[in-house]
Amino acid sequence: MEGTRVIVNNAGGDRRPPIPNSLGGRGAHRHCLDSGGTPPLRTKVLVRHPSLVRSRAPDISTEPRRFKGDDGVAEYVPLLRSGAWADVGSRSTMEDAYVCADNMMNDYGLNGSSDRPSAFYGVFDGHGGKHAADFACSNLPRFIVEDGNFPQDIDRVLSSAFLQTDAAFAEACSTDEDLASGTTALAALVIGRSLVVANAGDCRAVLCQKGKAIEMSRDHKPVCLRERLRIEASGGYVCDGYLNGQLNVARALGDWHMEGLKGVDGGPLTAEPELMTTKLTEEDEFLIIGCDGLWDVFMSQNAVDFARRRLQEHNDPSMCSKDLVDEALKRRSGDNLSVVVVCFHPEPPPNLVVPRGRVHRSISAEGLKELQGFLDDLDI
Repeated sequence: MEGTRVIVNNAGGDRRPPIPNSLGGRGAHRHCLDSGGTPPLRTKVLVRHPSLVRSRAPDISTEPRRFKGDDGVAEYVPLLRSGAWADVGSRSTMEDAYVCADNMMNDYGLNGSSDRPSAFYGVFDGHGGKHAADFACSNLPRFIVEDGNFPQDIDRVLSSAFLQTDAAFAEACSTDEDLASGTTALAALVIGRSLVVANAGDCRAVLCQKGKAIEMSRDHKPVCLRERLRIEASGGYVCDGYLNGQLNVARALGDWHMEGLKGVDGGPLTAEPELMTTKLTEEDEFLIIGCDGLWDVFMSQNAVDFARRRLQEHNDPSMCSKDLVDEALKRRSGDNLSVVVVCFHPEPPPNLVVPRGRVHRSISAEGLKELQGFLDDLDI
């Protein structure tokens, strides 16, 4: 869904994050920006990327795009297509949010004429209400693009944007106690052929590389050794898998209302993201981003195998996102579900050909003895 994003309407000084339009609690939970800049009502109809709409004269080449690098050598550049789907699941309320922006420069009003990709994707899994997820979904991309070091120093910019979003939400909560809530956050940026994933919480991003699942994030659970050591060094503790006996994630935005977790001088709960970076190649096929409701019932490789088969059938990232959500519901996921699928090629994933190795046959000494005996009997 090219050029779609969540937008915040703060006109009139209202600092309350928006509540997305609801049409029955199912479907894609987001505002979409149309050509006139107005967020239209969401429907249940899947919106396909323009490359999937039948036309008389297709204008998208299936050949990989290449641009000359600094050394003058042509390098691979991905062609981005994305889609997303969400479902309230077995919960009574929907607290997830997500954003897809295949053309970040255009969608967020940046000046730039480069033909290289610049995209932003994110999922936000709220808890204790949806205000923190909506706030982060709307403001995190803004803090990124407004940073003077973007996109050159992308790692520093991403870390700073997470912390700025967290601080801004704390300020908003100080004037409106009804906003009190928290959210995990995972953001994925594609700049040229660089994929950068920033994660705070237990959402997950998984890259499909020639059929193999490559995890681009690490789940931040309080029981993880690295997180537990950080928590204890910050004056916190882990009780029965929960941070200070209250929260089952070790990193999150918001939650300023929860006693003993955050403060101006820090605390055991941090909004600082963990970053992973890779250079995309022609072997990288697609990226799956999902909240923990998906990963509760899918192993990373299992999700890649499932999505790959679906993309081979219809080559539609929107439908693939919905397929993953529907399958998670069949597997009895007990949480809200939000999934974003980003494809890096215009064509579907190819069939994998497993090379046939040479078969080495051997016979044991006992077998040789039995064979010799059999041959000796034939001579009699």
